[in-house]
Amino acid sequence: MSTDHRVDPRGVRFTAWITSGVLSVGLVTGSWRVLAAQTALFALCAFVGLRMNPWGQLYRKTLRSRLRELPEEQGEDPGPVRFAQGVGFAFTLLATAGYATGWTTFGVVTNALALAAALLNAAFGYCLGCRLYLLVRRVAPAGSPTESH
Repeated sequence: MSTDHRVDPRGVRFTAWITSGVLSVGLVTGSWRVLAAQTALFALCAFVGLRMNPWGQLYRKTLRSRLRELPEEQGEDPGPVRFAQGVGFAFTLLATAGYATGWTTFGVVTNALALAAALLNAAFGYCLGCRLYLLVRRVAPAGSPTESH
């Protein structure tokens, strides 16, 4: 279980900007290695914890102290953010596989979809993965009989 506390949405957007840059480099170069590195970052955040993200650490060490303190109630629940990282992981894993196996069109499409989602989050604070998380929770709420124990 994660020990993540409420998440500063400004840090999430900062991270999304850097992620957008990495995904852009992957899209322009078609490098499976670039996508593999981003896939590993998504995996760390989704499956280990958001505090593992080096871009989040950079935000905390350099920018957060220069900004006004964010009240706890304005922080975000880490659950949807981690789920979104898992969605990013899935798309970049597919893009990595596409580029690495020569299925370049598949790699470009999945890379571009991940980039579009990251840019939406970075520029507008609209997290597609977080919205998907909320939809999934409505369809199959926690503790529902569909969960296996």
